[in-house]
Amino acid sequence: MLRFFIQFVTVLLLFIFSTFFAWYEGSTILDNPWEWRYSTPFSQLLNGEVHSASDVSQLDYFIYAAKFQPAFPVIMVISSLYLLILIGYYSFKKKNKWFAYYLFILGGGLSFLSYINYDSTILGGEILYCICLVSSVLCIAAATISYFQIFNRNSNDITNLN
Repeated sequence: MLRFFIQFVTVLLLFIFSTFFAWYEGSTILDNPWEWRYSTPFSQLLNGEVHSASDVSQLDYFIYAAKFQPAFPVIMVISSLYLLILIGYYSFKKKNKWFAYYLFILGGGLSFLSYINYDSTILGGEILYCICLVSSVLCIAAATISYFQIFNRNSNDITNLN
């Protein structure tokens, strides 16, 4: 339990730190009105067309940072994935089959995110595509291995009964 707590707090602090700096770096979108058309999907979804800096949503700061200054958004993504896997592992520690399902669903979500970033021509989008794709493959592979280890363990238990 102590190891889980130390990992959780450390990664949570890393996530908060990277989120703050990504938000700060992304706030430079307010100084670049020519980029509002391409980097403000949340603002356009909520308010329609963006005409002034006050129309830009805070969520769009992260989009802008991910596109042009991807270091902290990448740390944010990796630390959030680590947190999700850590929480899933701890939650399903006694139910290994459920953890395999959890990893498979997480891998599917990451596959979808990598598909969204597939055609990105900006360095930040390409980096996020690669991270999501590799993470997706790793999650699905870990889920498959975990599931078949459980399956083999259960079949060995049945043969030992005979």
